[in-house]
Amino acid sequence: MNTLLDNIKVEKYQVNQCEECTHILYDTDSREAVIIDCGVYYENERRRFLNFIEQNNLRPVRLLLTHAHHDHVCGNDLVYERFGLLPEVHEADRPLMTGHLLLRIDEFYNHHYPYPIPMPEHYLTDGEIIQFGNHVLKVIHTPGHSPGSVFFYCEKAGIAFSGDTLFCRDIGRTNLPFGSEIDIVNSLDYITHLLPDDTIILPGHGKKSTIGDEKLFNSQLEYPLF
Repeated sequence: MNTLLDNIKVEKYQVNQCEECTHILYDTDSREAVIIDCGVYYENERRRFLNFIEQNNLRPVRLLLTHAHHDHVCGNDLVYERFGLLPEVHEADRPLMTGHLLLRIDEFYNHHYPYPIPMPEHYLTDGEIIQFGNHVLKVIHTPGHSPGSVFFYCEKAGIAFSGDTLFCRDIGRTNLPFGSEIDIVNSLDYITHLLPDDTIILPGHGKKSTIGDEKLFNSQLEYPLF
């Protein structure tokens, strides 16, 4: 399995009621960081998250979403308040972000969600490059779990943030609003052929894996549907 480069690190938090994985990816030279799927909800999670950023002198420069589901956005208000960053999600999830997400949060929290919900000013596109420090992430559109689900891929470090598209020994649900079984199967076929087998996968729930291990051991991966 790959190891990260000396000058790029990942900090992971498993948070909120859904045990979502929030990641901070940062360049140790410049201290610039990107925050991916900030789901910190409880006060102790929020304090731990902020303390890590402050104690390591990090400077967050982007707030990225692999998709616009409620468990991946609980900390967006905190990031906006402290660092002035608005969330960025793929254009195809705009209807989810601006409509269904609000209804889902209201329903999930029984009309008592305690935080504001910042909206994007910039929507991501397939192939877009995100710069932080001396590193880049590439946006790879992988619809299925949601229309705008993406991978964030750092080729230099050999890592990819897969959101809820690909898990260790599992794949994302498609029975949620706007999900598509055909799309996710085709996305998984595409991504598992595109990325090298030793690419480390950091999903939105659960433990990490590699592309190669998932191709060998993930019984949910199938041939594409057309």
